[in-house]
Amino acid sequence: MRIALGVSYSGQGYQGWQSQASGNTIQDKLEAALSRFAAQPVSTLCAGRTDAGVHGLMQVVHFDTPLRRQASSWVRGTNTFLPPDIAVQWAQPVPDAFHSRACAIARRYAYVLLDSAVRPSVEAGRTGWVFRALDGDAMRTAAAALIGEHDFTSFRASSCQSHTPVKTLNRIAITRRGPYWRFEFEANAFLHHMIRNIMGCLVAIGQGAQPPQWMGQVLAARDRDAAAPTFSPDGLYFLGPVYDPSWGLPSQAAAYDWLP
Repeated sequence: MRIALGVSYSGQGYQGWQSQASGNTIQDKLEAALSRFAAQPVSTLCAGRTDAGVHGLMQVVHFDTPLRRQASSWVRGTNTFLPPDIAVQWAQPVPDAFHSRACAIARRYAYVLLDSAVRPSVEAGRTGWVFRALDGDAMRTAAAALIGEHDFTSFRASSCQSHTPVKTLNRIAITRRGPYWRFEFEANAFLHHMIRNIMGCLVAIGQGAQPPQWMGQVLAARDRDAAAPTFSPDGLYFLGPVYDPSWGLPSQAAAYDWLP
């Protein structure tokens, strides 16, 4: 049978999602825990890989197993063997036709940014940081240039393995709560470092180093050298994939409301 899991994790201290020889990735830790609980090897496929230092509020994975267990048993049993900064939030049997990556119709991320003269302390590693004030209206005007289907080569890492730089960005929402800025992104898919490269440009515009119309110029250039440097991974959260409601999977994790 096929099982889908919703997994949350802090990316601090890990080399990203994808399994590596070091064994120090989220996928390695999750598969080790699943295999111990199932008493047999378990391999997973995820909805969207995250980089080192990037967090996940609802990473969705699926795996196949001959075992018949209650959904709650997969949650509690797997969490028994996971480190404290990784936790399965839910488990659900799904049809064999379900694929965590291929069935996703969109993906969502949030970037949390502290606007303060003083660097973060207790939230270090969990939020980005700027010490110069940001202009929200300027950033929103700039972000509007990115909405829709575009060639996002200017925001693509050189190591990106995507077959095409053309993606459809459905939504960017920029809000503020106290000293924290929250940037939410939704697209059909994202390129490697795409959000962090967009964030670098938004911050440059928000701080007045570039005018809002510069964002459109960077996009049109289709050249990574035209954009700002890649921003820190610390405040980036994978909010999860979006699936057709017919699959009956949760739409967001409880931890979503924890973000500023």
